[in-house]
Amino acid sequence: MPTLNRRAILGAAGLLPFAGIPSLARAQANWPTRPVKFIVPFTPAGTTDIAARILAERLHHRLGQAFPIENRGGAGGNIGSDVVAKAEPDGYTILMQTVSSGAINYALYAGSIGYKPSDLANVGLLIKVPNVIFVNNDLPVKTLRELVALAKAKPGTLNIGSSGAGTSLHMTGELLKLEAGIQLTHVPFRGAGPMLAEIMAGRVEVGVDNLPSAIGHIRDGRLRALAVTTATRSAALPDVPTTAEEGLPGVEATGWFGVQAPARTPRPIVEKLGAEINAIVHDPETWAKLADLGGMKPDLTPDGGTSPAAFETFVAAEVKKWAEVVRRSGAKVDG
Repeated sequence: MPTLNRRAILGAAGLLPFAGIPSLARAQANWPTRPVKFIVPFTPAGTTDIAARILAERLHHRLGQAFPIENRGGAGGNIGSDVVAKAEPDGYTILMQTVSSGAINYALYAGSIGYKPSDLANVGLLIKVPNVIFVNNDLPVKTLRELVALAKAKPGTLNIGSSGAGTSLHMTGELLKLEAGIQLTHVPFRGAGPMLAEIMAGRVEVGVDNLPSAIGHIRDGRLRALAVTTATRSAALPDVPTTAEEGLPGVEATGWFGVQAPARTPRPIVEKLGAEINAIVHDPETWAKLADLGGMKPDLTPDGGTSPAAFETFVAAEVKKWAEVVRRSGAKVDG
């Protein structure tokens, strides 16, 4: 019986870790070969959920595999995000991430959040949503500068509403207070609807909301828009200035939605999915679906998808920015 010398045995053993590489490369190149679970860290029917379903349908169309939505809401998006952070990094679990659970919550829930930025791979930015600062019609201000002056003249007497403690809208209000050097009392509500109703009724003076939610009331004259919190004016409200135009360039904030995956997801899969998202966002049919999202036609802006590397840079900047806002404001989840 032939024998193997020591060098031959060691040589063969050294090849074992690499034996599956060709098949692994083929598997990554052929991805996906089965359905991809798409986690939404919020409840059904919200903007995050609807945007994810539109993207899932387009990915199914392009890649030939289903992207079934699984809603895992709770703890401001932390529960669903943690599920994905701890999932098998094989390309078959992805996450629809937002500014709240993907940036703000790391500082806001410090000590109780179960994942960290490095646990998630950034794949692509899908859309951005402008925020708008507005007041009820009884408040004697017509501009953001006038609101700041009134707040300084009567410190602590004005209330500012948001759709909930710890939301990106709450934190946008905190950013406004910090940059303007004013005191406003935060009033959190369970969603945008109750908050808008109280402001229109005159029981809360100031509000911050995603533009799509508030624009109908602004156009109908039931709310007075003072500024949008984006670098440029919104085409939906071209007569409303930006916060920078009103002397507060540091008050820049958008709601954003993008895709992440478990951190160790193979890079070829991340790059392939990122390229697909980029192509989908540039598809006129997708733009039409996103633009009509919930009757918000002019107000949801596809951001070009971006590359995974560009989204990585964007998310890192957002994490740093909102951590500083949380630190400086002392904001708490309980309002």
